[in-house]
Amino acid sequence: MRPLNRTLGVILPLCLMLACRSTPAPRVARVTPPSASTSSNLVLTLQQRVNDALADPSVAAGTWGLEVRSLRSGEMLVEVASHRLLMPASTMKTITLAVAADQLGWDFTFDTRLQAKGTIANGALSGDLVIVGSGDPTFDDWDGAASAVFQSWATSLREHGVTTVEGRIIGDDHAFRDGYGRGWMWDDMADDYSAPASGLHFNQGVAQILIAPGSSVGAPATVSLAPAYAPLPLVSEVRTERAGIPATISVQPLARSAGAMVKGSIAVDSQPRVGRVAVANPTQYFVNAVRAGLLVNGVETHGAAMDVDDVIRAAEAGTTSVDIATHRSAPLSAVGETMMRLSQNLYAESLLLTVGARRGGVGTAEAGIAAVSDVLASWGVSPTEVLMADGSGLSRYDLATADAVVSILAHVYADERLREPFIATLPVAGRPGMLSTRMKGTAAEANVHAKTGSFTNARAIAGFVQTADGEPLVFSIMANNYGVPSSAVDHVTDAILVAIAEFRRQ
Repeated sequence: MRPLNRTLGVILPLCLMLACRSTPAPRVARVTPPSASTSSNLVLTLQQRVNDALADPSVAAGTWGLEVRSLRSGEMLVEVASHRLLMPASTMKTITLAVAADQLGWDFTFDTRLQAKGTIANGALSGDLVIVGSGDPTFDDWDGAASAVFQSWATSLREHGVTTVEGRIIGDDHAFRDGYGRGWMWDDMADDYSAPASGLHFNQGVAQILIAPGSSVGAPATVSLAPAYAPLPLVSEVRTERAGIPATISVQPLARSAGAMVKGSIAVDSQPRVGRVAVANPTQYFVNAVRAGLLVNGVETHGAAMDVDDVIRAAEAGTTSVDIATHRSAPLSAVGETMMRLSQNLYAESLLLTVGARRGGVGTAEAGIAAVSDVLASWGVSPTEVLMADGSGLSRYDLATADAVVSILAHVYADERLREPFIATLPVAGRPGMLSTRMKGTAAEANVHAKTGSFTNARAIAGFVQTADGEPLVFSIMANNYGVPSSAVDHVTDAILVAIAEFRRQ
């Protein structure tokens, strides 16, 4: 992550002091001059601390953009190339959630409907069971929640006189146009954070890979999927190594395939290892899970589980349709908290597509991005300062300025409908979550509420903080194009946030 290339405007005495350093030309933090001289001097001191942090030689070759603004007065306290477009990484989720909350409301839920298509007689459905999705990304069984839903669906089927489904189980995912985000890296496709969006999701589009050593050195390792019905072809090149050798295992996408390749080695005396892998067909994954869940709960299914896109013959016109059950997700306020605290990409993509569906009937990234752009324009954010390719920030085509991010968060803070639920979704410095190890023992601990973002050569953080005398501030800090470990960038970023948290007017 790199500090930013500076455009020098107003030259402060601070700049002259920093110019004596042997590092590249320093970034100059600029302020809107306050009226009181004491306050002005203290702001300049804050500026100096920011510039000292950015002058760290370990990060001086990178590209930085940052802005700090008062939420009380609107005064810009610190500005460093805040109109420069940079990759925001997962801080893009702050934009997606802000617009989704504005357009959908915090009480919004995803509904997944179970329908019987055909006639019911003598305990049998002569027809298909269809699951109609709305893009719920939270439908998973990591804690047994989906199993409970499947049990309730089996009960509902029996209440409607169905103990056997003669036809197929079909997943209707047409609420969204499924797929990957534009600009996602091809070599990330097997990673759990790259699961594609769909109108139906199961287990967040992820399956586990279980790897156990073979019976002897040199033997192939045993590689399997959990759950076993996950529709993911696997090729294994994992070998068994001699005792005590550290495992070296990687999961890579198979070229031109929906499968994955597992490579590496595992020691003969090693305990089984567990990895995670994205499933390329989330709808097929979902209907496989439904079929397995109904069988366990006593509902026989004679037909195949199918993605609606693979169905050649649909139900005939005039076929009786009976609504069997509806599963409703947790509200957006809870979905948003999980998304932000775990930086869950699939949740963000689902929200973007849902916003798009509200605009155009079918959830597409194009419709979602257009809706976001319109909303941001109504908030006074220039369309040239947020270039959106996806909802999660995983795409390297995403670009935003620090000023745009700050303006969006300032709007959220000013809107009583949005403020408190939004802030409640954010990780907190020094507390469990994405910021648990950062800024501990400082004025920023339990004070900074912010979303982080990170991938190779991009690091960012954006959110809210209070000064030492209780003034609420909003900030955005982005670093791109750096050639050092991300921990070095975090060190500089945290120093800036501590300086902001320690700032006082008097």
